[in-house]
Amino acid sequence: MTSPSKRREMDVMKLMMSDYSVETVNDGLSEFNVLFHGPKESTYEGGVWKVHVELPDAYPYKSPSIGFVNKIFHPNVDELSGSVCLDVINQSWSPMFDLLNIFEVFLPQLLLYPNPSDPLNGDAASLMMKDKTQYEQKVKEYCERYAKAENIVKSKEDEESEEEDISDGHCTSSDDEIPGLEDP
Repeated sequence: MTSPSKRREMDVMKLMMSDYSVETVNDGLSEFNVLFHGPKESTYEGGVWKVHVELPDAYPYKSPSIGFVNKIFHPNVDELSGSVCLDVINQSWSPMFDLLNIFEVFLPQLLLYPNPSDPLNGDAASLMMKDKTQYEQKVKEYCERYAKAENIVKSKEDEESEEEDISDGHCTSSDDEIPGLEDP
């Protein structure tokens, strides 16, 4: 039987060698972001989301924590926190599953088959049950506004330039602001 740390390494490496873009956080294997594309032939097609993944020490015996970083309009995803309500991750997780299952099976199924009767986003659930056409229009609106690949790449570049600003030894504070000018 493999140790949890070996299994963690294998699963993360398998994910990195797949078609997914994986960006580690703090140079470790327990926290990372994955670029996830909306499933083809769905209202989420064309959308790209950064999904934050945290692996607990007991992974794979304990499920990973996952959440959407950029906004998505979906009954089972909390709009503010990005938390996902997905039974297979929250309650019926098994060490038989791995990280690829999450991105190749579980998340695509979540987007293809939302469950409005168990919502984290009550507005999305309500709209989906009352007016499916308007719901789908709002999903596409969110994809256009928040889930474009160029926006994610741009935000990644912004983060990197912020890191450079922080690490160059110079500190900016509100005292350095020019009076009378608004923040952009």
